[in-house]
Amino acid sequence: MSSHTYEKNQISEITVSGVPGVQICGLSDFDVSQIFDCGQCFRFTPKSDDPYHVYGVAFGRYVEFKQNSDTLIIINSDINDYENIWKRYLALDTDYSDIKAELIHNFNLQSDSGVFEKAAECGGGIRLLRQEKWECLCSFIISQNNNIPRIRKIISAMCEKYGKPIEFSGRTYYSFPASQALIDAGIEGLFRLGTGFRAKYIYDAATKIASGEIDLGALSGLDTKQAEIELCKIKGVGPKVAACALLFSLDKYDAFPIDVWVKRILDKYYPGGLDIIKLGKYAGIAQQYLFYYERYMVGK
Repeated sequence: MSSHTYEKNQISEITVSGVPGVQICGLSDFDVSQIFDCGQCFRFTPKSDDPYHVYGVAFGRYVEFKQNSDTLIIINSDINDYENIWKRYLALDTDYSDIKAELIHNFNLQSDSGVFEKAAECGGGIRLLRQEKWECLCSFIISQNNNIPRIRKIISAMCEKYGKPIEFSGRTYYSFPASQALIDAGIEGLFRLGTGFRAKYIYDAATKIASGEIDLGALSGLDTKQAEIELCKIKGVGPKVAACALLFSLDKYDAFPIDVWVKRILDKYYPGGLDIIKLGKYAGIAQQYLFYYERYMVGK
């Protein structure tokens, strides 16, 4: 993926109500409300019903992201955390304007009739989070045949029961459970969280990850198809769940998850077929723009 240092941006340490933070000014192609409400992650919540101020836990840390126009404030962070965790997590090391231009060009080669360009404008602030690999995989196993409120509820219960406590401002939050913690919970313990038929899939995934049978870190070094084959060795992981894990945590931006929503979108706008391979190395980012466009603009 193309890289951009954003030298035009001003980055500084600040304090917000006595809490350390980092302020980044001059952002473009970045919208907190879109990033955390496009179905790619499940552990962030708008604060006081403000979609531009979200809070949650990632990489075992409580954090808040608050945006005002082209300025982002990361609360409960410092410059070191920003450089080592949040810049990469939020894809602030990447030039999304170049990506959109390349995708628009590739869609136009397939006689797109302007649909994708509208989608890229509508969801132009979306960036793909680079999530923690195990959490992302487990979350999308839970997502199977499930709706977002229920997914969030199950994950929250799992973290509270088997994650590690994180104290912040008098409240307790929880990290995502390690694979061994979910093995120790057993299938019955996972089932009691409301996971249903997915309990045995989560347990199998945890077992394969903890034993090293599947090394999520090593998958980034494989081509996308081979990495998908490896993930599909886990019970209950098919092409869609594998594609989500690849796209949202393993830097495989050509992965293109197809669920009921996306199939409907493809049938509606591309009845003659869309050659996903010809979309190039950012096809998965295109999928996010199309999904957001259909869900939030056309679907209203």
